[in-house]
Parts: sequence; C-alpha cells; structure tokens
Amino acid sequence: MKTISFIGTGVMGASIVNHLLQAGYPVTVYTRTKEKAEPLLAAGAKWAATVAQAVQDAELIFTMVGMPADVEDIYLEDNGIIANGKNGQIVVDMTTSSPALAKKIDLAAAEKGMTSLDAPVSGGDVGAKNGTLSIMCGGEESVFEQVKPIFSLFGSQIILQGGAGAGQHTKMSNQLAIATNMIGVCEALAYAEKAGLDPERVLESISPGAAGSWSLSNLGPRMLAGNFEPGFYTKHFLKDLRIALDEANAMKLDLPGLQLAINLYEELMAKGYGDKGTQVLFKKYQ
Repeated sequence: MKTISFIGTGVMGASIVNHLLQAGYPVTVYTRTKEKAEPLLAAGAKWAATVAQAVQDAELIFTMVGMPADVEDIYLEDNGIIANGKNGQIVVDMTTSSPALAKKIDLAAAEKGMTSLDAPVSGGDVGAKNGTLSIMCGGEESVFEQVKPIFSLFGSQIILQGGAGAGQHTKMSNQLAIATNMIGVCEALAYAEKAGLDPERVLESISPGAAGSWSLSNLGPRMLAGNFEPGFYTKHFLKDLRIALDEANAMKLDLPGLQLAINLYEELMAKGYGDKGTQVLFKKYQ
C-alpha cells in the first residue's frame, strides 16, 4: 500500500482525499490554511505543517493548487517538493497549469530520481464528490500504469495523452469546449426567459437532445436557481483560458470564441465575481 501526500485541499482536492481515505490509503495533507483541512483530519488524514514535511515519507505526492505560480513555488522553490524529494517518489500535479511548466517539473524531477505526471481533471465539484472525474495525463506510460489504480478511485475516464505536458494540452482543449458552450447555455436560457417560457421546462426538452451538454444539465439548473457558488472558481477558469490563449498564440492559431469568453469573464472579474462558480456568467444576461 502506497503512502500518499496530498497538497492543496480545496473544493475538489478535499473530495479526492476523502476517496483515498475511504479506500484505506494513509494520506498526509498540507494546505496553507489548516482550518480548511480539519474535516479531512477528522476523517483520518494526517497533517503536515510544511511542504517538506508532506513530502518526507510519501511514495506518491499529489498536488492540486490554484495558479501556475503556486505550482512553480510548490515544486521548484528551495523549500519545495523537488528539493525535499528523493529517488523513487512519484509526483502528480492535478492543477490546471501550463504545458511548459509540466515539462519543466518533469525534467527537475528526473534529475532527483523522481518521476512525474501532469494530470489535470474535469468534472467539477460534482465529479470529485462522485468519483467520476475525467483525468487527462501526460508522462511516462510505466508511471501512469502505476498510478492508474489510484486514479480509478476518483476518476472514471483516465487516459494517457502522451509525454510530459500532454495532459495540460488536453485540459486546454477541454476548457475551450466549456468556455464557448457556457456562452451558449447562458444565451439559450436568457432567450427562453425573454420569450416568456418556463426555462426549467425548456431545459427538460433540450438537455437530452443535440443541444445537451454537461454544463446545460448540471449548471443550467444552478443558473436558474440563482446558485452561483463555485464548483469551479471563475478566477481559476479565467486563468485557464488565458493559458489556452497563450498556447494558441504560440501555435499561431486564431480562436475568436476563446477571446470572446475571456472578455466576458474579465468583465465578471471586474465586478467582483472571481470567487463565484463559472455559471455566474448568466448574470451578464439578467
């Protein structure tokens, strides 16, 4: 049985740790604010006061933090994971971050005798709670096969996409599809309301058909209920979209839908909605 450390126990990370604990794995957690980890400690997780302490005895180290800058600090600073790591450890970054940073971490880990996977996820708070996340992986196949049984505790679609950075590129594709779809969901519901229809009944009609999507079925009802609490933070989604735009520009790929989504979410950020869920885009149409 592997000893596991999990760094970053936010909205999704906490649910993932619960799945690991329920499967009987010993899990050590570290997060900047210990109070956020109290429910996990009550469920049997051990507390690490620092990143270095979290890394010390772990065979497998998961990270799921906010921004690429946080990932870089946690992995590459003097008091970070790589500096305090040791030969044979596996690190798995589940943060949505840049493909270039994933490659940088992979090289740094290899120099220390460690191995790494970039493994961002999709499915939001619902997928994390239900253990049905889609996990997009980049790294060596042998390492992926070692970790896959543990991934299966909280994921239902677990695919190795290629070498280091490939998981992050796949997540960018995922976020692009969500961004433009979210605009469509909001506009469809706004249209239904303006036309004098019952938007909940409209959802019943259109969700099972060709217009159906995860966002329509899961976030549409939240929009109509005025529930804008985060399954995934707007500020993090905008971060992802900006990474995607940088990568698209580097590949000389014009993506006008992506640019529109960025503009809309930047407006919401300016109005103070960064800590709300991505479905808060519906407010623009109300």
